[in-house]
Amino acid sequence: MGLTADFCEKIVTLTEADIPDEAFERADQVALDALSVALAGTTQDAPKILADHIRDQGATPEATAIGFGFKTSPFYAAYLNGASMHVLDFEPMSNPANHATSPVLPGVLALAEKTGADGRKVATALIKGIEMEGRLRIAEGHPGRYRFHAPGVVGPMGSAVAASHMLDLDAQQTAYAIAIAGSRSGALSANSGTMTKCTHCGYGGANGLDGALLAARGFTASSDILDHKRGYAQAFLKDDLDPASLLAYGEPWRIVDPGYAIKLFPAQYTTHWGINAGLEAREQIDDINDIESATLTVPEVENARRPLPVTGLDGKFSLQYTLAAALIDGRLGIDHFLDESVARDDIQALMKKISLSIDPARPEPAYERWMDLEIVLKSGQRLNIRIDKPLGHYHREPVTAERHRVKIHDCLGRVLTKEAEEEFVSLASRLHELSANEVARLMEICS
Repeated sequence: MGLTADFCEKIVTLTEADIPDEAFERADQVALDALSVALAGTTQDAPKILADHIRDQGATPEATAIGFGFKTSPFYAAYLNGASMHVLDFEPMSNPANHATSPVLPGVLALAEKTGADGRKVATALIKGIEMEGRLRIAEGHPGRYRFHAPGVVGPMGSAVAASHMLDLDAQQTAYAIAIAGSRSGALSANSGTMTKCTHCGYGGANGLDGALLAARGFTASSDILDHKRGYAQAFLKDDLDPASLLAYGEPWRIVDPGYAIKLFPAQYTTHWGINAGLEAREQIDDINDIESATLTVPEVENARRPLPVTGLDGKFSLQYTLAAALIDGRLGIDHFLDESVARDDIQALMKKISLSIDPARPEPAYERWMDLEIVLKSGQRLNIRIDKPLGHYHREPVTAERHRVKIHDCLGRVLTKEAEEEFVSLASRLHELSANEVARLMEICS
């Protein structure tokens, strides 16, 4: 049959009955986190501009534009809501490193509104889409050579798989869906630190959804997109692709093992090591003004080396800014990434004392990396802190429900009343148990 056919047959054969309770519980947490982040994300400029742009398209109103009070087509809802979900750089991180939720969940929810699906079907589709992205990232095999922003490459494929489940497509139709999505994959990392980065997740997810909608109508594409010598694997995965790395789909489900990281700081994930180091150091320093210098020893981290960022968006990708803010304020939240926060005199002054030491021998992947912080005080005293795994890391103790709730409230308190927040949390935190009417109510609150 070939790899594509075998792979798609396995994907469609696995049903909700093959998914353990733990995977559904994890999907509930991911959905609660990601939707809360999306609602907070609607306060940012990029989603506001996209919302105005999408309103002007005049699409059939079938799916909710989260936070903007109108409905649009499933395609545009996935596009806008995925961008809102990613714009803060705050949604869960998958392993290998990827923003796997924002390209998948918005499209799944849009189709749930269109078709009247219940929460168990939504959660199953979310799990299957995240699984697809994880398997492709494993098969990619060489993150050091990765030329694209990951969610723009694997996101459309994960979205296509999730949407195919929502639309009850067979194996052949699913193959067409991922082939269409494959032709629309790719996102340039040069756009990190700009408004365009959030569209890598939103537009990528919309393209995967569109592939499934087209396949459902009988639109055809390559039946061997993963086998073809000019196909997806040849373009994006490693040259000596091992089919077993893909066919292990669901063995186990990656949302459970290795799981995902709950981000506790709204910044590019690489910066979380420095943030944690800064928070630990602050507890040992009586007066931050006593810092003479700070050196953060890091692996090759191209996207996070921004010594003097000017905008809040740029600050999300600056090890120097995030470390300085953590040292001075002892926390790091959404408001730290306003332009005026980055421009603060005290933070600007401390950033000039921070330097990076690049150690090429250190591993870059998030599941292996570590960073060291050395602070020299004016007295000559030196503080040395090593961070192997930041708070929320996949291989660290899970974030407690209480700590997670602090993040959820920080997001929701910006856009919902107390009563709406309580109802939202009650629904989103048990996604896989929701009736179709409850899914509809959840999206009504999100509107």
